[in-house]
Amino acid sequence: MRSKWLFSLLAFASLGCSPNPDAAARQGSTDAEAAPAATARHPVSGLQVIDLSVVSGQQRHQFRVELADTPEAQARGLMFRTELGDGEGMFFPSDIPEVRSFWMKNTPLSLDIIFVGVDGRIINIAANTEPYSLDSVRSDGIASAVLELRAGRAAELGIAPGDKVEYTLP
Repeated sequence: MRSKWLFSLLAFASLGCSPNPDAAARQGSTDAEAAPAATARHPVSGLQVIDLSVVSGQQRHQFRVELADTPEAQARGLMFRTELGDGEGMFFPSDIPEVRSFWMKNTPLSLDIIFVGVDGRIINIAANTEPYSLDSVRSDGIASAVLELRAGRAAELGIAPGDKVEYTLP
């Protein structure tokens, strides 16, 4: 009986401590004043993880990508990483769209480097890049972002230039 009473007390206490978005709205709080939602972080890089989709014909390919949105994160990229899952990647948005250039310095993984134009469509794909290479891999035009996936993943899924990349930056 005592454990039942203790469980009821704990359940009641937890209800009183839970955030209530409706109560905040009734008190005149705005979304900006509300506590921010927990941000998903990648366990290796510590970067924020966002959802990203590539729409290829009638298919939508979903990915959870690390967001390299600082100069430091973009410079490091996937250097020194030895694993990248099928549904994972790294996303490099550009503050100012420009011709983008990447290399594979200190990167043991072969990658598909996907250049995304200002219209959100894939410009070109540098497939199966050579690990550790210092050769420059460039976009074929002005890119607003770059998506890196495990080598061969774009071909496996039929992802090609012209496909639409959809994402929302925080």
